[in-house]
Amino acid sequence: MAQKTSELVSTPSEEPTWRQRAIERSTQAATRRAEQRVGRFLDAAQTVMTERGTTGFTVQEVVERSRQSLRSFYQHFDGKHELLLALLEDALGRTAEQIRAAASGTSDPLDRLRIAVRLLFELSLPDPSAKRPLFTDFAPKLLASHPAEVKVAHAPLLALFTELMVEAEEAGRLRAGVRPRRMAALTMQTVMFNAQADGDSGDQHTRPVTADEIWAFCSQGFARAD
Repeated sequence: MAQKTSELVSTPSEEPTWRQRAIERSTQAATRRAEQRVGRFLDAAQTVMTERGTTGFTVQEVVERSRQSLRSFYQHFDGKHELLLALLEDALGRTAEQIRAAASGTSDPLDRLRIAVRLLFELSLPDPSAKRPLFTDFAPKLLASHPAEVKVAHAPLLALFTELMVEAEEAGRLRAGVRPRRMAALTMQTVMFNAQADGDSGDQHTRPVTADEIWAFCSQGFARAD
């Protein structure tokens, strides 16, 4: 009888189900609040940066614009560098989604790659009329000082181009021996570098490189000749 009774009694190590549910709800609520606070800091930083046309703002300005506390800021960010990095990652993530949406309009995998290459080139061109200090000021410095962080920030774009390359490979549209991920990285870097370098050249007598030329150049490296 004693043995049967002991089988019905939970051991001390077993946590009651109600406690697990309560902890999960509490954790979820705390996560949502943290996400909201982070979002307000990012929105405030983006607003200040756009208004001033530079990344030369202070953490205090962001805190005041967000109507939150300095203590709250440092609970979520190590400092201004991490805030700018978060803004860059967010911007590149949105760029990847924009390109994905544009490329989804066709069923041909090589056409999807063409659309992605052309759009990435156009989006990477420096625009003097647009205030994008995150890309013109912060990103180039970050590339020189923190290359690993740049790699992480560009991960969504690389994932998209890798996905498109794999689809093209599976459809038999790539040259034999092409490694999709490696070619995706080479293509993405070639497109972005040429867009930024061409836009910053300042040579009025040199005809700017076009998106069609970039596609023709890149596709010769991976597309199978028909």
